[in-house]
Formats: sequence, structure tokens, C-alpha cells
Amino acid sequence: MSVDRPFLSEEGAALIGLVREIADGELAPRVDGFEAERRFPRELFRLLGRAGLLGLPYPEEHGGGGVPYELYLQVLEELAARWLAIAEGVSVHSLSCYPLVAYGTDLQRKKHLPDMLGGELLGAYCLSEPHSGSDAAALATRAEPGPDGYVVRGTKAWITHAGQADFYNVFVRTGGPGASGISCLLVDAATPGVQAQAPEKTMGLRSSTVAQLVFDGAVVGADRLIGEAGSGFKIALSALDGGRLGIAACAVGLAQAALDYAVAYAREREQFGRPIAEFQGVGFMLADMATQIAAARALYLAAARLRDAGRPHSAEAAKAKLFCTDTAMRVTTDAVQVLGGAGYVSDHPVERYMREAKVLQIFEGTNQIQRLVISRSL
Repeated sequence: MSVDRPFLSEEGAALIGLVREIADGELAPRVDGFEAERRFPRELFRLLGRAGLLGLPYPEEHGGGGVPYELYLQVLEELAARWLAIAEGVSVHSLSCYPLVAYGTDLQRKKHLPDMLGGELLGAYCLSEPHSGSDAAALATRAEPGPDGYVVRGTKAWITHAGQADFYNVFVRTGGPGASGISCLLVDAATPGVQAQAPEKTMGLRSSTVAQLVFDGAVVGADRLIGEAGSGFKIALSALDGGRLGIAACAVGLAQAALDYAVAYAREREQFGRPIAEFQGVGFMLADMATQIAAARALYLAAARLRDAGRPHSAEAAKAKLFCTDTAMRVTTDAVQVLGGAGYVSDHPVERYMREAKVLQIFEGTNQIQRLVISRSL
């Protein structure tokens, strides 16, 4: 991917250069094999961690990279253009670190964040359940007070990195029904009674492990409560603002990869004595794809600037997630069309791009939920 990023600082340009070097040298050559084998690339996340890419948007004092969200999202876009499952994994890890950064005590941050942001550990975010997806306030996983903290029982669903992560941010019910009864716990993956189930057989993102996570009497210390008891739903929604921007950036990276491949193919594939890119039916399709991607990129960057300025951005994050992921679905579908029959076989990556784009419209809040968030803001 050779997207021009003219407004980067010197430090930002150097970071993007490093990311491109790693993405082209270490990620792109491996993606097809890992996807075909449904194999989780744990060592590649350690590589990214050692390069300082797993804690980018968080303060240096806690072990993070201290970069603006605007730059961090462009890193995700670059990663997604080579391997969406890796970029999505980095976004999920960053999301998993947010509750402790934003709501933890000084003692908790000092104890846990250096390892979480330093690159060796990988996190997961546990909000959804089999019967509470979009209706997150209806979650049923329960944490009862015990002599050693909390005893957790219940099942989380659709958990990215389940069974692979080193720590889980788990939203549990410590009080009565509804949002006010929800709390957030930071759970070590090695805790007895925490068990990942068999991975789901997903349509796309096959190298990203997604599974249910069962808590069967897991004992979690009271010192692992993040924020106050009953504040978990607020923490969850606040974290999702950043997570939605992460997915928006990933969607733009995927769409850009699809466009780049379709353009290259259309310039080489000849019919009726000339490249198909010269026919308006194809050329106009490519033009629309490029325009939609440019608009999507501008939208997520505008929302990121609001976040960096400390201004409200929940509706803007929802708009970015909605538009960028819908754009990725359109663009990847059109890329398959540009390639014709060749686009429908795995010899070309656009069929994988199209399969991967679909889930971007679903997780971190379905696009129907994004429309609900936006309409309420109006």
C-alpha cells in the first residue's frame, strides 16, 4: 500500500515507515498460510510488541508509545492492508488496555500496565454473551463476593483472542439488573475456572481466534476491580468509542488493499484489445471505490482529532465505524466484480477481502447499533 500521508510529523512518518517495513517483510508473506490453516499468529504479535506497536495510543509513563490516536489509527490502517486479522488483534488489545488506563487506580496502573503495554502480553475484551450482544446491559455473567474477592460464573461469547490472551477485561454483574449493576474485572488468563471453548469456524478472519469463554467459579481478587462497583457499563461504552475508531481504520486499510489490487489487475487484464481499466464501466467503478475510501479515511481521522483534543466524539466514532465498514463491504465486493471469475477464487486475495469485510459491519456494535447511536445524538 502506498497511501500518501502528507500531514504526518517527522516522528509520525518514521513510525509509518517502520510499520510498512514490518508489514511488508513479516506479515504479508505469511497471511495466506495462517489464514488457510486457521492458525493464530501469536509470535507475530510478540514481534509487533517488541517493536512498540501494542501500546501506541497510551502514555509513555505507563509503558505506552504516547502517540496521538490520529497516528495510531493510521498504523492500524497500514497493518490491515496487509493482514486484517493482525490489525484487528492490535485494535482489540488496545481496547482491552483502555479500562485500566482510564479508570484504574495509580497502584493498579503501576502494577499491570507496563506488562500490558510493553508488548509481551496480549489482551481480550469480554462484553458480549450468548444472549446479550447488542443489548449489552442485559449481560448475565455474575461475580459474587467471596472471602478472596469475587467468584465469577457465566459465559462470554464472540471473544477475540479467547484462549490466546494473557488477560481479559470481563464485564460482570455485581448488582441488580440493568446497566447500574455491571462492574469490570481484570482477569488473569491463567486463573483456575477460566476456560476457552473450541474456536468458532468463521467466514473470514480465520487466523483470528474467536470463541466462548466460560467462567466456572473463577476466583478474582478484589484488587482486580477496575473503577467502582457498578460503573462497568460506563467503562464499556467509553472503551467502545476508541474500539469503533480502530475498526473504522482497519476497514479503510482493507478497502485500500482491495482497490490497489483491482487497479493493478484492471491495468493488466486485456479484453477487446485493450486493458479493462480503459472501459468506463470498470474505470468509473474504480473511481467510485477510490472516492469512497478517501471519504472514509477523512471521516475516521476527523473523529480521531476530536478524541485527541479531549472533545466528545461518541457520535463521530459511530459515524466513522458505520461509514468505513459499509465502504469496505462495497469496495471489496466491487473488487471481486472487477476481477470477474478470477475474483471468486482464492488465487487472488480479493475473495478473502470480501469475506473479511462482512464482519467489520458486525463487531464493536453492529452498524444498526451505530445508526441508533447517531440518531440519538441528533
